[in-house]
Parts: sequence; C-alpha cells; structure tokens
Amino acid sequence: MSVEVQTEYLKMQNEKESNARSYPRHFPLVISKAHGVKITDTEGRVFYDCLAGAGTLALGHNHDTVVNAIRDVLDRQIPLHTLDLATPLKLAYMQELFSILPAEMRDKAKIQFCGPTGADAVEAAIKLVKHATGGKSILAFQGGYHGSTQATMSMSGNLSKKQHLQSLLPDVHFLPFPYEYRCPFGVGEGMTAQLSAQYIENLLDDCESGIAAPCGVIVETVQGEGGAIPADIEWLKELRRITAERSIPLIIDEVQTGIGRTGRMFSFEHAGIVPDVIICSKAVGGSLPMSVVIYKEELDQWQPGAHTGTFRGNQLAMAAGLATLRYIREQDVLHNVHLRSEQFMNQLNALKERYAEIGDVRGRGLMIGVEVVDPTGRKDRLGHYLPNGALAESIQRECFKNGLIVELGGRHSAVVRFLPPLNITEQETGAILAIFEKSVAEAIALATAAC
Repeated sequence: MSVEVQTEYLKMQNEKESNARSYPRHFPLVISKAHGVKITDTEGRVFYDCLAGAGTLALGHNHDTVVNAIRDVLDRQIPLHTLDLATPLKLAYMQELFSILPAEMRDKAKIQFCGPTGADAVEAAIKLVKHATGGKSILAFQGGYHGSTQATMSMSGNLSKKQHLQSLLPDVHFLPFPYEYRCPFGVGEGMTAQLSAQYIENLLDDCESGIAAPCGVIVETVQGEGGAIPADIEWLKELRRITAERSIPLIIDEVQTGIGRTGRMFSFEHAGIVPDVIICSKAVGGSLPMSVVIYKEELDQWQPGAHTGTFRGNQLAMAAGLATLRYIREQDVLHNVHLRSEQFMNQLNALKERYAEIGDVRGRGLMIGVEVVDPTGRKDRLGHYLPNGALAESIQRECFKNGLIVELGGRHSAVVRFLPPLNITEQETGAILAIFEKSVAEAIALATAAC
C-alpha cells in the first residue's frame, strides 16, 4: 500500500476520532498485520512491539495457540455471549485460573466476572470490600494507576487526567509508595520501604489520623503507568502483615503484572504473601477483553446484581485466556521471562554506565523502566538529576523511526517502558536492545546539537 494511502488513513483518524485518543499521537502508523513481537504497517514497515497492548499480549500477536482456541470456539458454535450463564468452556477456564492461585487460597476463593476492562474489575473490587467490611475509606498509593473511570481515577496518582473532573470517588487517601530512586521522604539509602511501612502502620493506629475506617488497601506490586517501579519485597510482606492484623482487605491490582509478566503467575508471589482480593485483566483474556476479581470467600457478602456487566460472558476471551494460561504453564514460559529479564537488565544497566542521561533502570520480570534525566540541570535532595520528559519523548520518537515501539510513563513521562511478549526470544531481545541503544545515542545527539 502506498504512502499516500496510509497518509489518508491517518488523516481520517485525526479528523474523525476523539481528541482523547493517545497512542496514534506517538505512533503514526496504520497496522496491516502482526505476529509475535512484530507488527507491519500498510507501507510494509516492520516494528518490534514492546507495548504489546499495554501488556495484554502475553504471547505476542496472533500466537498459534490463541488463534486455534478462538477458531475452535467458532467451529463448535459455542455461544459468544452468555452474560454470567455457565458453559463448559467457562468452567474449564475457572478451573485453570483457580489452579494457579496460591495453595492457601485455591480452595477458598470466589470469582466475579466483570466487564471487559481492568477498570471495571477495580470498581467491582471496591464494591466488594465496602459490602463486606462496612468501611468507608480506600487507601491507595502515590504514583499508582487503576483505570480511567471516575472511581478508578480517584484512586490513581496522576493529577492531569482528573484535574478538572468533579465528583470523584470520596474518601480516597494516598499513601507513600516505596519509590527508592525518588524517595517520598527525601531520604533514600535503603530506608524508603521501611519508612513507608512505618508511616502506614502509624496512620492506621492513629485515632487522630483524620481517615475513617478503611474498607481496603489497593496496591500494584509494580507500578506500571507510574514508571515500572517495583515495590520492595520486604515492604510487601510488611503491608500484608499490617493489613491482616487490622482485618483490612488487601487488594492487589494485577491488571498489568498478572499472568507471568513479572516472572511469577501473580506478582505478589515474589513476596510469598496472599492478598484478600486479586484484580486481573489484560493477559488473563489471552489478548481479548476480559477482567475478573478473585477473592477470599469470606468477603462474598454482596447480593445478586451488586456488580453486573453485559460482556462478562465473553467466551472467545475465555478460550483465548485458557489457552494462554495452559501454554505458559506447559511451556515453562516463566523461565524465559527470567532469562530475558536478565538480558534486558544487564544491557540496560551497561547503557546506564555510558550515558548520564539514564538515571535509573528498574523493573521486575518483563516489566522494565528506564528513567531519563537531565544531567545538565539541578539535582534533587537525594542527589539524582531531575526527570527529563522531553528527552524521553525524543528517545521514543527515535525508537519509532528505527522500528521499535516503546511506551512512556512515570513522573513527567520520563520513563521509557518495555512490555514485550513473555515468550520473546534471545535474538529478538538483542535486536530490540540494539535499536534502543542506537535511538538513545541519536536522541542525545539531537538534544546536544539543539543546545
């Protein structure tokens, strides 16, 4: 297809699609086909996709296992839309999902099928714990992200998206997340997690804290949109202890971290803890729309119809999700996640040693962030240069020009994020890192020339 035709497609999108669209502003392409970690546009250009549907595509684009599962549903005339009625496929999906839960939770868990987005599952989880506890307040974390509905934005740290919205969910209170590189206490030096845990415990025990009895604490074990910030493992253990001792439900948002992204099926497993509520979406549907809430049965206090959704019976997503879960388990994909994570981190840290513009490399599994800084400017109280969103955006543009799609996140959008498929190969990872290194060098050269 000609450049002129693709230009016309993009022109139509620009004219007719909502001003709220986001990704096309950074990636001006029209996708023609996709397979694995690669996508091809209508001009025939090939890109490595390290966005992967914001982590939805656990096995990459159009994996044979997923495609065959979808085809089987169509061939057998399984109903595509069943609300919350039972089907053999739904029951098989539930059994597989329960089988990967921690042993302590496996036989004492319930599941709520929600609408197709993670945000809807977050909404359901909040309803669930409010019904069960009678509590009023929700405790969330600075830098967290839980969705773009009114309620989920209320629990997210990003201010720009909710600055002008009225009537957000009341009684949401934000706690300091253990972001070691930008310590919220201005201390760092390995003290961030300890101070955060002590602060939270003191707040919950303070009769003058100003916060009404909480119905739950919601947290990401690795903040995704917040900049690929992994929570300290000991901090997670402390958070579980603190909430358990006070009978406060701990809600883990596994929308982006879940189903192998961090090297375990659920990211909280790294800490050896068991939450009260698990929120899943993205990869749990095998690349198709799906979200669920899994929770301890004692919380099942709500009544029929307390949370509904027309598309909570998406059979294609259940088939794709079931196939994905089985493939990850049977093909030992988690081992590959560990290997490729090590490959990413080693080479990115080597790049950090070469360029002062790379301030921090972090992540867990294949959820990786590179924080870009301004080494010509001032430093913060911890001695770190300030975030450089402009340079991060330039690196993203150069990556795109060179055939690599990466997302930005974090404060000031200064973190370049990698979310490749979990089954990415060593060779593909090497090619991605080579493009990234080239793009970093080019973006820095452009910035230097502009000065």
